[in-house]
Amino acid sequence: LGRRAVEKGTLSTEAAQKERMLGSFLSGYVRSAFPYRASAQDPSVFFNGEDSSLAFVSAFSRAVGGRGMAKITVAWDGRQGSALTLEEEMPVRVFGAESSGGYRNRVVLYPAVDEFRVDYLSPDDTQDQWVERWDGAEKKTLPRAVRFRLRATGRPEREWVLPIMIKALIR
Repeated sequence: LGRRAVEKGTLSTEAAQKERMLGSFLSGYVRSAFPYRASAQDPSVFFNGEDSSLAFVSAFSRAVGGRGMAKITVAWDGRQGSALTLEEEMPVRVFGAESSGGYRNRVVLYPAVDEFRVDYLSPDDTQDQWVERWDGAEKKTLPRAVRFRLRATGRPEREWVLPIMIKALIR
């Protein structure tokens, strides 16, 4: 094998490893999505899903060793070659609550993304219907699963379908 072939193989292997780690990282948060409500009287659930971003409350937080709830935001600004990011915020402050103090950390999940799309699986058991947006305040529930599609610069498209486990437990 020539030096160029080895270098190309090494870069491809590193990119595939990054993508596997991204899937694993997202999986931990999404599978632990929690139907967070501002109060027991309010049926609205905090889960805001768009086609290129997602904000929700997860019962899993990397900030404190996997314990505690955190508000998670995964976002891509839609510009080709820009980064996919994740922000974790503790304590959870949603529904217009003031956000001073606490812990907030933002990390780059993938540095150069050409396409990123998020879809949401309706909890209706009679049909598997994927939708582009999910408004927990309107729907008053979490989706059954979240599908991420990512195409990084110079890479084929990858897809992850991640079930929301609390939905599986309360069905």
